[in-house]
Amino acid sequence: MKIATKAYGTIDVDEGQKIRFPSGLFGFESLRDYVLLDAERQPFYWLQSIDVEQVAFILVNPFLFRPDYEVDISDEELREIDISTPEKALIFSIVTIPANGDPMTANLQGPLVINRELKTGKQAVLTDPRWRTKHDIMEEMAAARKAPC
Repeated sequence: MKIATKAYGTIDVDEGQKIRFPSGLFGFESLRDYVLLDAERQPFYWLQSIDVEQVAFILVNPFLFRPDYEVDISDEELREIDISTPEKALIFSIVTIPANGDPMTANLQGPLVINRELKTGKQAVLTDPRWRTKHDIMEEMAAARKAPC
C-alpha cells in the first residue's frame, strides 16, 4: 500500500508493517493506524500515521540504553492487545529531538507496547518513579557502558 510519510514522502509499505492502536496514542487518540518504518539511522524507527502525513514519531528500543528498564503493566492492560507472554511484546519509547540543541530524550514513562503477532498496540503509563518522560539517551548509554556487568 502507498502512504504519505513525514520523513520519506510517498512510499510503498507492506501490510505487515501496519500497527493498530485501538485507543490511539496520548494526544492523538483519533489516529489509530500507523506503520512501523526503519529510520535511516539505526537504532531508530519511525511510527508513521497512515491518516495524517505530518504525524510521525521517532522510536527506540529502551533496553538499548537502559538495560535495567522494567515495563510493569497490568495483565488487564496486556489483555487489551492480547499479550499473554513477554515474547509477544515489542517495547518502544518515543524519542524527542529538540531543535535547540538540547539532548535527545526518550519517554520511559509512556512506552509503546506492541503485540508482534497481531500488530496491535497501546501506550502504557508506568508509575515507577525511576521512569520519566525525558531520559537523556546518550548520557544513559554512556552510563550503561560503564556499569559493571
